[in-house]
Amino acid sequence: MNQLKNWYVVYTKPRWEKKVARQLEQKGIEHYCPLTRVQRQWSDRKKIVLEPLFSAYVFVRLEETEQTPVKQTDGVMNFVYWLKKPAVIRDEEIDTIKRFLNEYQIVKLEKSTVNVNDQIRVISGPLMERQGNVLEIRNKTVKVSLPTLGYNIVAEIEKTNIEILSNFGINSNSALAL
Repeated sequence: MNQLKNWYVVYTKPRWEKKVARQLEQKGIEHYCPLTRVQRQWSDRKKIVLEPLFSAYVFVRLEETEQTPVKQTDGVMNFVYWLKKPAVIRDEEIDTIKRFLNEYQIVKLEKSTVNVNDQIRVISGPLMERQGNVLEIRNKTVKVSLPTLGYNIVAEIEKTNIEILSNFGINSNSALAL
């Protein structure tokens, strides 16, 4: 029966992600609310707190016919739609998010509106053997695209842990003869 289940994204009221996740848990609905560590500063102290990685999003895994109890959950606004249907998130993308959060202490998101330059494969680390597109490399930071979600997960990955599969940037062998 699990073959018919897909991951979907529900849009929640602002700052209701954890509450929605607790309610889905009580209803017995498989869900995932990715949390990341964030340092917060108060006037008297600093503290590391867990905050949702995706603002106003919670992932649910269910059959398409099982959406009604999710929609009836307090704090759920609606499913996120793509081409007039609830957006399906690939299992590999959920696994990638889980691996990032298990491997890296602090993960942040950046909204992606850019296309890619180089196609790479990770040769070491938690994303080993994953192929992706590099949006930017600065010092040790590699931006990895999750196209279905429209976000980039940003984590520090050593440059030596990736190999370039195809390079669409400026090639030193293509010098212009004047």
